[in-house]
Amino acid sequence: GMIGWSVAIPTLLGVALGIWLDKIYPESFSWVLSFLMIGLITGCIIAWYWVDKEDKQMHQNQDENDE
Repeated sequence: GMIGWSVAIPTLLGVALGIWLDKIYPESFSWVLSFLMIGLITGCIIAWYWVDKEDKQMHQNQDENDE
């Protein structure tokens, strides 16, 4: 749930921003592809943060149960 949305939302926002920029400021490169990659990378970083946070919390709970 949370991991999928944390990747999907920034990616879709990047695509939307890219489409808008392609209409407003046409260039020789694609704004859509550029912001698609930026959104995807941002989403992966956010997902990594959530996975890392959950992993630390699970290990902390496991350590407390072992005591």
